[in-house]
Amino acid sequence: MNPSLLASTNPGRDDASAWTPASLACHGRFGYQPIAGRGDYVWPNGARLAVYLGFNIEHFAFGEGLGAELGPASPHPDVLNYAWREYGNRVGAWRCLELFDELRLPAGVLINTALYAHCPELLDAFLARGDELIGHGYSNAHRQGGLPEAEESALLAHCRDRIQQHAGHAPAGWLSPWISESRATPDLLAEAGYRYTLNWCHDDQPMRMRTRAGDLWAIPYPQELNDIPMIMGRKMDARDFADMILDQFEEMRMQACRQPLVMGIALHPYIVGQPYRLRHLRRALAPLAAARDRGEIWFTTPGEICRHVDGLPPGVIASL
Repeated sequence: MNPSLLASTNPGRDDASAWTPASLACHGRFGYQPIAGRGDYVWPNGARLAVYLGFNIEHFAFGEGLGAELGPASPHPDVLNYAWREYGNRVGAWRCLELFDELRLPAGVLINTALYAHCPELLDAFLARGDELIGHGYSNAHRQGGLPEAEESALLAHCRDRIQQHAGHAPAGWLSPWISESRATPDLLAEAGYRYTLNWCHDDQPMRMRTRAGDLWAIPYPQELNDIPMIMGRKMDARDFADMILDQFEEMRMQACRQPLVMGIALHPYIVGQPYRLRHLRRALAPLAAARDRGEIWFTTPGEICRHVDGLPPGVIASL
């Protein structure tokens, strides 16, 4: 065989002309900015750490579509998993509401608008507490990322209008079911009047995102401090999940001495609303409530975080 042919087909050949780097595809929504060296600011009352609950209340189709699973999926109708999720709306969410009342904790309540036809009393109860209602799609039985742009735009408008009809004002924020996005989702959110998204979980501070309708805030939302991936995905027990909340809190409280940070806690009532898990959730949240009472943290909602950073002087948070 020709030796030159062997050299040309050898993947280990040292030949600079054999490969050239190409630009990687980029979302174009924001550039890289390290956490070190950013502008400083404080939360209300001089707090350095903002903490919020992202409480997901969801409704699922019976006998079709997507859904979180307690056990292996069965052929439809999957009664085991549907009934487990429905426990969250009938019992778990009400027990969590009692706990939030006990500790005087506000919540950012992420809602499927299908709940208005299914259990409006539950949404009324959270609205009566003064909690923030956040758009979370029509149902978690569906993903929005695969919708044509016109249909996705109509979905965002429907959720905005339905929540406004109930709450008296349009929702400021959005979390997609299953954090499913199309390439146009941030653009469509800004065009529909939403001020922030929780979909992009890439930082511990609020960051601006570019859209074709102007800036959209990305408010930090927890992918790991979240009962779905931890308890259901990684099989973490309730005691360990509570310890995880406390460890996150103590570490972020130290980090926040240097710069303002956001700590979110993502919860689902069909998971943490189970009695044995609720006991450990209380153990985790009580020290946070005590820190709030001592003025050490700002316990708030994503919408209030968005409103605060929106009101900071120009240049405090770097432009894109």
